[in-house]
Amino acid sequence: MKEELKITGHRPFPLPDKPWVMEQIWNDVLFAHWPVPAEILEKHIPSQLTLDTYNGTAWIGVVPFWISKMRVRGFPPLPIMKSMNELNVRTYVEYEGMKGVYFFSLDADNFLAVTGARMLYYLPYMNAEMQVSKSQGLVNYESRRTHGHSENGQFKANYKSISSPFNSKPGTLDEWLTERYCLWVTKGEKVFRGDIHHTKWQLHEASCTIHQNTLASFLPRIYFKGEPILHYSPEKHAYFWPLIKVSSS
Repeated sequence: MKEELKITGHRPFPLPDKPWVMEQIWNDVLFAHWPVPAEILEKHIPSQLTLDTYNGTAWIGVVPFWISKMRVRGFPPLPIMKSMNELNVRTYVEYEGMKGVYFFSLDADNFLAVTGARMLYYLPYMNAEMQVSKSQGLVNYESRRTHGHSENGQFKANYKSISSPFNSKPGTLDEWLTERYCLWVTKGEKVFRGDIHHTKWQLHEASCTIHQNTLASFLPRIYFKGEPILHYSPEKHAYFWPLIKVSSS
């Protein structure tokens, strides 16, 4: 068993009893989160799911990163699939008491990965043109959605770590925003869970200049005017399990 899979004490629920099917390494991860009134955000999630809040406030996150060593279990990384850039917009939900992530969109620059994730995971992946570079610790990240209405899917930012690494403390907003170990999706009336595993996030405080952000166009732009809460992590090895249907519909 891989070493990361032996470390489970930080998880809120056990690992699945079936084998994982995919692994990825996430690099230069930025978490940028803005508070949104719960009554506003809950209108935009499926009725089967319950919006998760922290002290009564909901949060929307924009998370850019790039992926390396992407492979399906039992196969070596394919050259055309082993890496890509990804940018997701997310909030936090629960179903029958199990807390996880709900994705509004996931932009990526790998057509095969986008197609596969839409088919197998019912996730709203979008094709995008993306450029990511790094110089003296500063990550330059630019994405333009080419899947549908590109004017509502552009993002350009520079970000970097500005602190020593730390682990979030139990019960804090830092932990609540980052330590999530499943995703929830719906298809029609059916509800599916996708389990994820990684070790506890080693976080850094971050600085970020956002030059353009037309993601989450379903929300009034006023909710993105304030300064976001920022976290950065240089690398995380993650494992994925196939979706399981959890609703009876």
